Amino acid sequence: MWFSNVFLKTLRDYRIAILGWGVGMGLLVYATLSIFPSLGLTAENEAAIDKLVRGFEWLAEPIKIYTAGGYATFKVGFTILIIVIWPLLAGARMLRGEEERGSMDALLSLPATRTRVALEKLAAMWTALLGMGLLIGLLTYGGGVAVKADFGLGDALLYGLNLTLICGVFGSIALLISQFTDDRGTAAGATGGLLVLFIMLDMVHRVFPSAEWISRLSPVYYYNLSKPLIPSYGANAGAMLVMLGLSVILGAVAVWIFTWRDIGGVVTTPAWLRLPQRASRHEAALPVNDWSLRSIYARSLRTILFSTFWWALGFVAFSAWMVVIVGQIESQLASFANNSPFLQGFVTLLSGSDAITNATFLGAMFSCLPLLLMAYAVTQASKWPADEENGRYELVLATPQSRLTLMLARFGAVATGTVAIAVLTLVATEVAAAASGFALDGGHVAAATISLIPMGLLVAALGYLFSGWLRAAVDTGLLSFLIVIWFFLSYIGPDLKLPEWAQRFSAFYYYGSPLLNGLPVGDTLLVIAVGALALVAAAARFMRKDIAA
Repeated sequence: MWFSNVFLKTLRDYRIAILGWGVGMGLLVYATLSIFPSLGLTAENEAAIDKLVRGFEWLAEPIKIYTAGGYATFKVGFTILIIVIWPLLAGARMLRGEEERGSMDALLSLPATRTRVALEKLAAMWTALLGMGLLIGLLTYGGGVAVKADFGLGDALLYGLNLTLICGVFGSIALLISQFTDDRGTAAGATGGLLVLFIMLDMVHRVFPSAEWISRLSPVYYYNLSKPLIPSYGANAGAMLVMLGLSVILGAVAVWIFTWRDIGGVVTTPAWLRLPQRASRHEAALPVNDWSLRSIYARSLRTILFSTFWWALGFVAFSAWMVVIVGQIESQLASFANNSPFLQGFVTLLSGSDAITNATFLGAMFSCLPLLLMAYAVTQASKWPADEENGRYELVLATPQSRLTLMLARFGAVATGTVAIAVLTLVATEVAAAASGFALDGGHVAAATISLIPMGLLVAALGYLFSGWLRAAVDTGLLSFLIVIWFFLSYIGPDLKLPEWAQRFSAFYYYGSPLLNGLPVGDTLLVIAVGALALVAAAARFMRKDIAA
């Protein structure tokens, strides 16, 4: 039955992702809800709670934190949007992936039009997203029942549907961008960069209320307009329709483009967008002297260059924006303290001239950077098993190149991209701080950004290791699910009072607070050692197994 049409075959390929992402993110919300009774938050201390969380309003709008639904909505915040990684990758490879491995030609030889093939694949992605949303909604409802929350089954399902819609938007964006790129990795990287940018745009109106029009340019803004777990707030039907409309329009345009462009080709941009090219002899036009053909490493670096550029741009903008946000938050708190004789002594500390105070606020925001860099590592590591499945290694290994050289060169390119992102993040943070007169310890800023590198490389190494036994789609799903587990252990585990030995199983635990305390040398070396062992094991497996087996 599963191989009777394109829709069912594609849906079958998504079965592990549906279960893994749906259950994983559902359990994250369930665990967050289960913490609530132990916090002692009540309506009587609403004013004190409100003052406490206002400093984190940039992250998520705090509404009725003293209720289970309000607390879960605020606690999870935008971090639950890590689920967008899956549709981002699925949309990028939906059509472009088939073209890369040469299976699209065989698929279109069947009695099915291009439009039908594309629509069935798109429908399968939406069905998978609805399945994930259903699982998340049911587990959210279960968590609400366990703590006697005031939201019902319908509210929980709307919560899952809201996540489905925002995932659909980014899946459609990736599908559309893939029509303009040679490979799916570039499309996924560009969409990942847009995800970071849109999260930043959504934050604008919570820091600068007068600039809400800027936030309206982000689909994440419309996602946050619905808070179904807070019955008095509810879901915003208009915002959900906007996300649905965006998904339909972007998906329809992508399918339309696919129906008329050449298979394996890309959309040709208008002449006025292309740079003028000088006429050259045929021999000179051949890429025989191109820098990217000098080695496997150079070629690997060239293939991830465009996607890494978008991720780096997102990190640079995000880190600089964090400095601006912290400065704005401290100004608001200083204004509040200035009106209170008891808090007069804190005005100087909140003026931006105290490096320790600044690091305390900024460190809390920088804690999400490892998560974002791990997301980058997932998108890059997924290319390794995908290229193996697409038969790209046979010709390379037919040349005098060893398997070990191939793997280390590919991993080296990912490492180079990771280092570049970290260094650019460091530069952007220092420049933004200097421009705004925001005092920071330069050494600690370097530690906070350099410490990101082992985190990203650990995820990439594990991705290479898992690919020794798993297909690309399963490898990516398992790697993403592992990050969710780590996130749960580090950010929810302390509230659940999990023992420290359990929290140590999370890579986030070893990042620490370098912006405040400096580089955790021992923990960083441990992460590097585990990543190195994973890479050694991956290399040993790759040198002994059959290609694409």
